[in-house]
Amino acid sequence: MPTPDILAPATLGPITLRNRIIKAATFEGVTPDALVTDELIEFHRAVAAGGAGMTTVAYCAASPEGRTDRHQIYMRPEAVPGLRRLTDAVHAEGAKASAQIGHAGPVANAKSNRRTALAPSAQISPLSMMLTRSATKADIARITADHARAARHAVESGFDAVEIHFGHNYFTSAFLSPKLNRRKDEYGGSLANRARVAREVAAAVRAEVGAEIAILAKLNMDDGVPGGFWLEESMAVAQWLEQDGSLDALELTCGSSLKNPMYLFRGDVPMKEFAATFPQPTKLGLQAVGRFFLRTYPYEPAYMLESARQFRAAVKMPLVLLGGITDRAGMDLAMAEGFDFVAMGRALLREPDLINKIAADAATESLCIHCNKCMPTIYSGTRCVLVPQG
Repeated sequence: MPTPDILAPATLGPITLRNRIIKAATFEGVTPDALVTDELIEFHRAVAAGGAGMTTVAYCAASPEGRTDRHQIYMRPEAVPGLRRLTDAVHAEGAKASAQIGHAGPVANAKSNRRTALAPSAQISPLSMMLTRSATKADIARITADHARAARHAVESGFDAVEIHFGHNYFTSAFLSPKLNRRKDEYGGSLANRARVAREVAAAVRAEVGAEIAILAKLNMDDGVPGGFWLEESMAVAQWLEQDGSLDALELTCGSSLKNPMYLFRGDVPMKEFAATFPQPTKLGLQAVGRFFLRTYPYEPAYMLESARQFRAAVKMPLVLLGGITDRAGMDLAMAEGFDFVAMGRALLREPDLINKIAADAATESLCIHCNKCMPTIYSGTRCVLVPQG
């Protein structure tokens, strides 16, 4: 079977993308009222105009308490008109639009949301320094239904796809983690029990929208945390999700926003810039212990490939390779390894038109230097700090 051309059209569930390149979800930080702004529309319009096959809007929380910050969009009727303007703008540039839906769980900022954060088991959140509440079965049922409702709002808003967030120790990912999930009921203990939320959420979304839009899920391969979710368990969950038939593709990821965020990003740790975004005494605390929370992992091209190829051997469903894909060589490698799509984040923050540049000249190299100084800008408008504003 010939290796697919990364720049040729490709089918994803019921939709066709103009190429196999997806702008990964990176919280944009430009929704102060939890509603779409002109800045958010322009953020995604630029990526679409720059050649990506699909751009992912992040974060579209399924529930109000499921936001990492109260300024994030949560899916509700009031959000639909603005989201429709956004998808219209993306479609006008020839690209597809995906909404990342999910629930932040223990990663939610209870102080900001003014709502108690929910987790599989009660614990102190290192992000808000407040106690999370163990989700009841009624909470789980409500949040599952909220995902289905969020997907319906995505359809009403003109989205072509939804990406369900099963990664980074957000709500569903926290249930998967044996370190974070200490429950004794049918949602805890065995892997089959810990995977129950993921499977129920995916099934509820599929039951709600059918084949109206594509459904992806972002699944942790591993948490990067001792005693956390790891490859062997994740591959089994991927196989169950494939057997369930609820998803059109999996985007593979890793790391814990709760306990080890740099495991996902790799590269420099912008400690000074992170500290500058917080008031005292949080700033002093981050300066003192931040190096233990924001650990250093060297950047290398296609840094998730070694783990991801094990999933490629374990499942037949379409897979999206994320992590260190910044040039045509990396894209072609992903295709040769049997992946169906690639996802790009930081490189497209630096150059929203990078895909058009690569299409014009295959030797084009990304200008992203993996300094990660874009990460602290999520509090003021996500951007590459090396690109002059205005």
